[in-house]
Amino acid sequence: MQEAAVSTSATSPSTPSTPPLGTPPLGPVGVWLIGARGSVATTAVAGCAAMTAGLHAPTGMVTETAPFMDRGLPTLSSLVFGGHDTTSCPLPKRAEELAAGGVLPHGLPSAVHAELAAADAEIRPGGPQPGDTRTDEQLIDAFAADIRDFVRRRGLARAVVVNVASTEPLPADDAERLPASSLYAAAALRADCPYVNFTPSTGLHHPRLADAARSSGLPYAGRDGKTGQTLLRSVLGPMFAQRALAVRAWSGTNLLGGGDGAALADPAAAAAKNAGKERVLADTLGSAPEGEVHIDDVPSLGDWKTAWDHIAFDGFLGTRMVLQTTWQGCDSALAAPLILDLARLASRAHERGLSGPLSALAFYFKDPDADAPAALGEQYAALVDFAAQLGGPLGDLGAPGDLEDLGGRGALGDRGVSVEGTGRASGPADRGPADGSPSGEAS
Repeated sequence: MQEAAVSTSATSPSTPSTPPLGTPPLGPVGVWLIGARGSVATTAVAGCAAMTAGLHAPTGMVTETAPFMDRGLPTLSSLVFGGHDTTSCPLPKRAEELAAGGVLPHGLPSAVHAELAAADAEIRPGGPQPGDTRTDEQLIDAFAADIRDFVRRRGLARAVVVNVASTEPLPADDAERLPASSLYAAAALRADCPYVNFTPSTGLHHPRLADAARSSGLPYAGRDGKTGQTLLRSVLGPMFAQRALAVRAWSGTNLLGGGDGAALADPAAAAAKNAGKERVLADTLGSAPEGEVHIDDVPSLGDWKTAWDHIAFDGFLGTRMVLQTTWQGCDSALAAPLILDLARLASRAHERGLSGPLSALAFYFKDPDADAPAALGEQYAALVDFAAQLGGPLGDLGAPGDLEDLGGRGALGDRGVSVEGTGRASGPADRGPADGSPSGEAS
């Protein structure tokens, strides 16, 4: 069996003196997008440029609301974009296509053409492509080198790797190769970068990366962005439980177009997506009700999606009732502001020395860490508290290794990284500065 060894190399830049509390980091922050030419990535880049120029309000960006002000998050104007992708359509062209489909405002692609072109110039070929003979180790090393080069050339304080590529099937238990999402996740560790998995793909959840993730000294978050049907379920599930209404069955249907619809036409990929949708009901209701979620690919919908839910429940004296919901939304417009939120929060967590899973970011995900709450209200409260801690004195974060209540673990100092049973563990002197998945989008 081929094993992927994850290690880090090069030397971290010197740490500047600590700025006043609540101030943004010194220097720009990179956002390295996996699936960088997909709809979500393009919308995020265009949207960030539009908000920075004052062309549009930050609607949908939680980190631009009052509880997140003066928390030391990087400013939108400080974000620098790059990424990996296996497709070649330039971002300005992709933005024009999205504008024609009503995803982006008319005229926005031309207004932010320079920013789109600059981000496109920082996109590197992903993999593995058909016919690629490189081993997992070689692919990880190449991807990490791309990220480290991006950080060095652009003079970045750090970079956050965010997976927004199309959903991949879950790997077989006996698979010899790592899935593409896990190759990119391993590369993020090797490049000394925080990692966010906005897709249901395996990423850092692969068992061969578990030890490397734990020992990396890096914060990470995921998985599977919560933008529509599951967002609503995380509100309605607690409502039924708190009102002592017995849910008998909860069934749903998703109609999707675009890259996600095509990817989820694969039953194995759909199963990975549905796992998170089902978990939120089991966690908020106490047990999983009858019913399933069906996902249908409807190419004519483009970047839009429709989600129906049919909820059968019992009221007082066993009276049977039904609630039906319909969610119609633009997937990229729902996801893009969350990508920017997560990049800013993960960057600040890294700056503050947190490591491990950031359970306080469960607000954004269908399938967060096991110890995170499932109800949206509880998740939001945890997120606001986390933001307050990020902006407070360093002592407020507690001692290293005692930060689970904040959604991370202390990581003051460098740690080596290796995968179980493979390779070497590199030390601080080896550290570098802070998937063949096709372009797509998470829903």
